[in-house]
Amino acid sequence: MTEFEQWLARATAETEAVIDAYLPPEEGHQKTVLAAMNYSIKAGGKRLRPLFLREVYRMFGGTGREAEPFMAAIEMIHTFSLIHDDLPCMDNDRLRRGRPTAWVAYGYDMAVLAGDGLALYAFETAAKAFEMTGRTERVATALKLLAQKSGIYGMIGGQTADVELTGRPLSKEQLDFIYRLKTGALLEAPMMIGAVLAGASDQEVRTVERMASLVGYAFQIRDDILDLTGDQEVLGKPVFSDEKNQKTTYVSLYGVDQARRDAEAMSSEAVELLETLPGTHEMLRQLIGMLVTRQK
Repeated sequence: MTEFEQWLARATAETEAVIDAYLPPEEGHQKTVLAAMNYSIKAGGKRLRPLFLREVYRMFGGTGREAEPFMAAIEMIHTFSLIHDDLPCMDNDRLRRGRPTAWVAYGYDMAVLAGDGLALYAFETAAKAFEMTGRTERVATALKLLAQKSGIYGMIGGQTADVELTGRPLSKEQLDFIYRLKTGALLEAPMMIGAVLAGASDQEVRTVERMASLVGYAFQIRDDILDLTGDQEVLGKPVFSDEKNQKTTYVSLYGVDQARRDAEAMSSEAVELLETLPGTHEMLRQLIGMLVTRQK
C-alpha cells in the first residue's frame, strides 16, 4: 500500500468509529425504525463527507472534538438521501453498497420512516457540539449550513428537479443545477462546516465552498461514468441505472471521453484553490484526486 492508501484506511476507520459512537441504540417500541436507520448507516461507504469535514477542520488548525457530532450528522443526512433515492417512487433500486436497500430489507413504509428519522436525528446529533466548545456561535453557523445545504435550497432542491425532469431532455443549465445542489451541496456542507468550526475567515469559507462545489461536480461526473462502464460487483449497486430511469447525465450529453476530461479539469481547479488556503494540503489533495479515478 502507498502512504496515502495507508492514511486513507486509517482515517476511514477512525471516521467509522466516530459515526458508530453517535448511532442510536436499537431499543423501545420504535426499535424497528432504529434498526433500519443503523442498517443503512452501517452498510458502509467511502465516508468521504465526514472525512472531508475532519480534514478541512484540521487544515485550519482545529484541535477540539466539536467536529465529531457534525461528522456523524453529515453521514446521517447523506444516508437518509440514499434511502429515499432508492425507493420505488424514486430510482426503484434494490441494491446499495452490496446489500439489499432499506426498503427491500425493511419494507417501503419503514424505509421512509428510517430516512425521516436520520434526517432529524442528524440535527439532534450535531447539536451536541454545543457542549464541546466555548465558541457556540461557530456551532450555530455550522448548524445553519447543515440545514441550508441539505434542504430545499440544497440537496432536496436538487433531488426535486432531478425527479421532475427525469425522462425529459435536459439543458446544460438544468443539469448544472441538479448536480450543484443534489451532489455538490452535500460536499460543500462538510467542508464549509469544518472550516467554520476551526475559525476560518469568511473569505476562506467562500473559497472552501467553491472548491467543494468543483469536487462535487467532478464526483457526480465520475458516478455517471461508472454507471455506464463500472462493474456491479465492485460498485455494490446496479449499473445502467441512469439509462433505466431515462436520466440525462453529463455522459449522455458529452460522451465518456469529454466527461473524463472535464472531471479531471474540475478536480485540478479544486486543488489549485486548496493550495491558496493555509495549513497542510497533501492528503486532501490526494483525496480530491482519487475521486476522479475511483472504481466505486
